[in-house]
Amino acid sequence: MIWWLKIRATPALTAGLVGTLAVGLLVGSSELPVPALAGQAGQFLVGHLITLVPAVLLMYGTGRGDLRAESVACRPTRRWDVALGLAVAAVGLAAATLCHLLWSSDIAVVLGRNIGGYIGMALFLHPLVGHRAAGAILAAIPLLCAAAGWGPGGQPEPWAWLLHPSDSLLGVTLAAVTLAAGVTMALTRQQPLWDINSIR
Repeated sequence: MIWWLKIRATPALTAGLVGTLAVGLLVGSSELPVPALAGQAGQFLVGHLITLVPAVLLMYGTGRGDLRAESVACRPTRRWDVALGLAVAAVGLAAATLCHLLWSSDIAVVLGRNIGGYIGMALFLHPLVGHRAAGAILAAIPLLCAAAGWGPGGQPEPWAWLLHPSDSLLGVTLAAVTLAAGVTMALTRQQPLWDINSIR
């Protein structure tokens, strides 16, 4: 278990989660200038982008091991990886909720929701395409949402859950569904359908 924690870079993951929450609370409400490709531009906040960090660090950690060997190992490393992802999402949500209750900060809710949603996307993509491609796709998602996720009046499209305001029930629901889908995929899929690491 100790070696698994070292291989999965849990100190870096913990530091990334704490840093994401700290920076998000300090400057998360600042807007980033991103042009809209469809519809009108809305408010794309720093908090929408930096919540990607824990999910990318989770992919980095899972990519440090030999996935082929781990898939046939007697120890349930896949379940441990899912538990690690769920722990990151739960701690992020709990810390964000606590900050929201203490300081009445709306950005805290967005941070917690988006961390959980991104973790779900990471857990979903990793068994399909491997850790490197999953990290690249994850990095493209907020840019896609910022460019094409706005509807009339600068309101986020229903599918662009990470752009929804803190009081959006739809945003929270979609993030939770994404996390549940990621957990299901990670526990059921054994080998990537397409792994960029296997291409020589």
